[in-house]
Amino acid sequence: GCEERGPSDAGGASALHPRCTLTVEQIYQDRDQFAKLVREVAAPDVGRMGIEILSFTIKDVYDKVDYLSSLGKTQTAAVRRDADIGVAEAERDAGIREAECKKEMLDVKFMADTKIADSRRAFELQKAAFSEEVNMKTAEAQLAYELQSAREQQKIRQEEIEIEVVQRKKQIDVEEKEIIRMEKELIATVKRPAEAEAYRREAVLVLIAQAEAEKIRKIGEAEAFVIEAIGMAEAERMKLKAEALQQYGEAAQLALVLDALPEIAAKVAAPLSKVDEIVILSGESSNTTSEVNRLLAEIPASVRAITGVDLTKIPLIQKATGAQA
Repeated sequence: GCEERGPSDAGGASALHPRCTLTVEQIYQDRDQFAKLVREVAAPDVGRMGIEILSFTIKDVYDKVDYLSSLGKTQTAAVRRDADIGVAEAERDAGIREAECKKEMLDVKFMADTKIADSRRAFELQKAAFSEEVNMKTAEAQLAYELQSAREQQKIRQEEIEIEVVQRKKQIDVEEKEIIRMEKELIATVKRPAEAEAYRREAVLVLIAQAEAEKIRKIGEAEAFVIEAIGMAEAERMKLKAEALQQYGEAAQLALVLDALPEIAAKVAAPLSKVDEIVILSGESSNTTSEVNRLLAEIPASVRAITGVDLTKIPLIQKATGAQA
C-alpha cells in the first residue's frame, strides 16, 4: 500500500488525508471501490466541518507520467488478448459442446431408436403371442365344433338306426302277418278244399287220411284248433267206415290197401324224384336180389308205422311174403 494526500478543494477546506490501501492498478481498475474508501476516510473530517458527503463520484484518474494511460493500453491489449483467447476458447468450447450435443442427440436418437425397436419387437412378439393364442383358441373352437358335430352326427345316426330297427321290426311284423295271411289263404284255398275232397273220396282212403292227420298234428300247435275239428269229424267218419270194413271182410280191406299203395308209394318216393340214380353196393350179384327182397319185406312194417294197418294179417300178403322168404 501507499499513502497519498489530495489537495484541498476550492472552498479552502482542510486537506484530506486518505490512507491508500490499494495499488495504482487497483485504483485504476476498481474506481468504485476507491471512491468508497475515499468517502469512508473523508467523511469524518468533513463532518467536523459541518459538511456531509451525500454523493461522491470519481470522474477520472490520471497521472503526469502517463503510467495509468500505459497501464490502460496494456490492460486493453491484455483484455483484447484475453478476449481473443476467450473467443477462441468459447468457439472451442462451443464446438466441443456442439459435438457433445450432437453426440448426446445421437445417443438420445440411438436410445430412442433402440427403445422404438425394442417396443416394436415387443409389440411384434406380443402380437405373435396374441396371434398364436387366437389361432390356438380358434383351433380349439374348431376342434370342439367338429367334436360336437361328430357327436350330433353320431346321435342322429343312432336315432336313424333306431328308426330303421323300428321300421324293420314293423316290416317283419307285417311280413309275418302276411305269411300268416298267406298260410291261412293257402289253407282256405288249397288245403281245406283238398281235405274236403279227401272226405268225399272212397272209404279206402282211410289210411291216407290217418297219415295226413298225423302230419297235420306235427305241423304245430298253430293248427291245433283246425286239426281238432277235423279230427272229430274224421273220427265219426272213420267209425262209420270201420263198421263198413268189418262187413266187407279181408278181401275188401286188401283192395282198399292196394288202392292206397300207389299214393303211399308216390309220397314216400317224392324225395327220390330229385335223385339222378341209385347205386346199390354189393359184393356179389346174388346179394342184390336179397336186398330187394329185404326191402319188400320191410314194406308191411312201414305201412303199419304210417297207417296203423298190419298187412301181414292179410292172407294174400302172408302168402306173398312167405313165398319170398
